[in-house]
Amino acid sequence: MNRSSQIIRTSWIGIGANVMLAAFKAVVGILAGSIAVVMDAVNNLSDALSSAITIIGTKLSERPADLKHPFGYGRIEYLSAIIIAIIVLGAGVSSMIESVRKLINPTEPNYTTVTLVVIIVGVVVKLVLGAYVKSKGKRLESDALIASGADALFDAIVTLATLVSAVVMLIWHVSLDGILGVLISLLIIKAGVEMLSSPINQLLGSRLSPELVAEIKKEVSDFKGVHGVFDIILHNYGPNLLIGSLHINVYDTMTAIDIHRLTRRISEAMFERHNIVLTVGVYSIATGENKTAALQSKVMQALAAHKEILQVHGFCYFAEENRVSVDVVPDISVTDERRFEQQLREELSALVPNEQVTVIIDHNYTA
Repeated sequence: MNRSSQIIRTSWIGIGANVMLAAFKAVVGILAGSIAVVMDAVNNLSDALSSAITIIGTKLSERPADLKHPFGYGRIEYLSAIIIAIIVLGAGVSSMIESVRKLINPTEPNYTTVTLVVIIVGVVVKLVLGAYVKSKGKRLESDALIASGADALFDAIVTLATLVSAVVMLIWHVSLDGILGVLISLLIIKAGVEMLSSPINQLLGSRLSPELVAEIKKEVSDFKGVHGVFDIILHNYGPNLLIGSLHINVYDTMTAIDIHRLTRRISEAMFERHNIVLTVGVYSIATGENKTAALQSKVMQALAAHKEILQVHGFCYFAEENRVSVDVVPDISVTDERRFEQQLREELSALVPNEQVTVIIDHNYTA
């Protein structure tokens, strides 16, 4: 079963659990003549909404690429997670308003044996369901499932707080409804904001995990003929698709067909192993005893001596223009990049006085 099928299956379990819980409450409410329990059953049907949104979002994200959306619809998953997080936020705000009202005008809760049984069953079902859905969401890296599971867990916490408040009222005649409500509402609002941050960051373009970057670097470096991996840039178009590029160092003795074969093998491997659509660029390393190799050695050694430079690559010598070009990646201590570039250019111009010097300030997008 693929990832999307597992997400949909988990969501259907969520819908089924909510429907069964709603049916149980409705039957008990009708038999006991309790309108409150019947209305709570209706509320459980609305709780299935987050699972339904997850299913719709997952189905839509599977649509193939078209002319208007050449990278596919994978990011719809993030939109569905945002919608569910907003629902959780809305529930937290509504709960806060109701709790504040109870603080201002406290009322004595009235519970019967029937309502207490319904509350206990509801808490148990929601706790089990929420924990299951959230754990599946983490395993499948689905923000929508994680948010849906959290929604169920918070329902259980709110209901449990109501039960605790009822027990305290029955034993000590102290109303905690408003206080517990405010505290739990703050917790729900905080969680809703945190739920929003993950899918929003994905849409904005968050950094890749260091583990994945290290794995890609190692796998690409293991190819015969690769002598360095640089400039990894990857864009997320949904949990199942990454599109981007990287550069590799190769010796200048390689032929065009050798380079073509090497870059093709790397692209194929990255797609098979990580579902990455990858463009592979090439930097050449000068070999032998010639002017290019001598200039390369001078420039690279001079730049490597700078502690504020994390990486130097992309050296290129344009003999017909008497020009040297090189890329440097500075660390975060460099705040004025234009000034730093000028400083490096002046230093290198003095080192190779007969050549024009171009220094390109590069950035590490995967650190």
